[in-house]
Amino acid sequence: MKIAFVGKGGSGKTTLSSLFVRHLAATGAPVVAIDADINQHLGAALGLDEAEAAGLPALGEHLGLIKDHLRGTNPRIPSAQTMIKTTPPGAGSRLLRVREENPVYAACARPVELDGGTVRLMVTGPFTDADLGVACYHSKTGAVELCLNHLVDGPDEYVVVDMTAGSDSFASGMFTRFDLTFLVAEPTRKGVAVYRQYKEYARDFGVVLKVVGNKVQGQDDLDFLREQVGEDLLVTVGHSDWVRAMEKGRPPRFELLEDVNARALRALHTAVDGTYPLRDWPRYTRQMVHFHLKNARSWGNERTGADLAAQVDPGFVLGEGATAPA
Repeated sequence: MKIAFVGKGGSGKTTLSSLFVRHLAATGAPVVAIDADINQHLGAALGLDEAEAAGLPALGEHLGLIKDHLRGTNPRIPSAQTMIKTTPPGAGSRLLRVREENPVYAACARPVELDGGTVRLMVTGPFTDADLGVACYHSKTGAVELCLNHLVDGPDEYVVVDMTAGSDSFASGMFTRFDLTFLVAEPTRKGVAVYRQYKEYARDFGVVLKVVGNKVQGQDDLDFLREQVGEDLLVTVGHSDWVRAMEKGRPPRFELLEDVNARALRALHTAVDGTYPLRDWPRYTRQMVHFHLKNARSWGNERTGADLAAQVDPGFVLGEGATAPA
C-alpha cells in the first residue's frame, strides 16, 4: 500500500509520517520510507543523528542507475537518456517490489533499525548550494516519481512518502500515485486552506484523501476542524511527551507512546488497509500515461530530442500480477 503525508510547512507531517512508519515496523510489516520533502527531516525523525542523516545516499544522485535498471529490456525505451520522471513501465521494464533486493535499493536505500523493527529509508536529497538559481527542486523528486511508477506492492506491504509542503506535489503527477493521502492540518485557517486546495486539485483523479488533525488542544479545535473538513477528518492528535523527547534526540521505546496517540496510528493503519479493495490498476496506469504525455508535450520531447509518446505501451497494465525480466 502506498501512503502519502502532505500538509503545509510546520504542520507536523514529517513527525506523523515517522510515527506511522514506526507503528508499521512494530507490526512486523515490510516498509519503505521515502523522504521527498525539500526539508530532509524524516531520517532524523526516525532516530538518525545528524551525520547519519547527512550520509544517506540521494535518489537524485543515482538517477542514471535508476533509469538504466527500470528500463530493463523495454524495446520502447532505446536508452536511459530518453527516460523522464513520468516514463511509464511497459513490457520488458523492470519493476520494483517492496520485499526484494535490487540495484536501486542497494544504491539508494539504507536500513534503519527501530525498536519495533527495520525499515528501508530512501531520500530525495537536500537542496544544495549548487542548486541555487539553476535547478528546480521538482527535478530531484522526479526520481521518486519514476520509482513509484514502477513499484508493485501488495496489501501487507507499505511505502510511506513524506511529501513536499503545501500543494507543491501538484507540480508533477506524483499526487496520484497513492492508495491513501493523509493531509496533516492544524486547527487554523491556513491549515484548512491547504486541505481545500489539495482536495480541489485532486478531485478529478480519484485521490482518496483523509485529514489528520494535529496540535489539537481542546474541544474548540476539534469543532473547528469538523466544521471545516467534515467527514474527511479521520483522527486528531494532540500534545505528545514522547514526540517531544524524540525531537530532543532521546526517544523512549515506541511501546511507551501515549495510548491516545497509539490509537490514532492504529486508525490510520485501518484506513490504509481499507483502501485496498478500491485499487484500480487500469486507472492508475491511465493516469501515469496521462501525466507522461503531458510532460512529453510540455518539455520532455524537446529536452530529449525524442517522441516520448512512443514510450507508452498500450497493452501494459501495472498490477500485482505484472511480470518483469530477470
